[in-house]
Amino acid sequence: MTAMPQGRTHRRTLVSAMCALVVTGLGVTGCSEDPDAGTNGVGKLSADRIQKKTKAAATAVDTVRLSGTVVAGGKSYKLDMRLKSDGGTGSVTAEGASFHLLRIDEQLYLKADAAFWKNEDGETGSDSDTAAADKLDGKYVKVPSGDPSYKKFSGFTDKDLLLGDLLTLHGSLGKDGYHEQSGKRTVRITGGGGSGGTLDVSLEGTPYPLRLVRAGDAGTLSFSAWGEDFTLKEPAKGETVDYGKELPTS
Repeated sequence: MTAMPQGRTHRRTLVSAMCALVVTGLGVTGCSEDPDAGTNGVGKLSADRIQKKTKAAATAVDTVRLSGTVVAGGKSYKLDMRLKSDGGTGSVTAEGASFHLLRIDEQLYLKADAAFWKNEDGETGSDSDTAAADKLDGKYVKVPSGDPSYKKFSGFTDKDLLLGDLLTLHGSLGKDGYHEQSGKRTVRITGGGGSGGTLDVSLEGTPYPLRLVRAGDAGTLSFSAWGEDFTLKEPAKGETVDYGKELPTS
């Protein structure tokens, strides 16, 4: 048997070591000559086509879980929402105050503790306001459709509205290589070289969006549980308060 030249042996050992580092450190493509091998193939497409495909996939499915932060109107909102075509449910935290939202068709409910209602308008309020806040503590409050809070909060429960806005990157689209999110291989697309946002799209199965970094430091969101159904249930009457046309702090 002819002995393998020492230089070739050294190079092969070095390549093997580099592959091990890539696999261990990144867990993405290893040293495969074709990074798209075993994927859904969207990584081969242009950034524009990837964005179209991921938007189509997100629109076609009924349900999704959305979590992370959104900066809007000068405020930062921390979200953990489960959304479907006819409503959504989950928690929102803004300026240290947390509340729960539930929307079924056009009916929106908001549940929070007394402290939220006492400080919702930024002021301590009168004795009557305090009494009203205590009455709302831990209850699902029906938000009237004409109340200023309705449009503000219902948007957090609207899958089509949220995704239609969030999944749009700004500026010229480009690709930023292969990555991994929540254990899944992704291809990353960018807007304006990254200044217009970045979006990680799954290379496994359906090309759903998995992680979005919004332009202008406007938040980072993760998407999961695509297509996993859940039930939206009306709260019991004893858990619900109806204030008619306008909430007490509006």
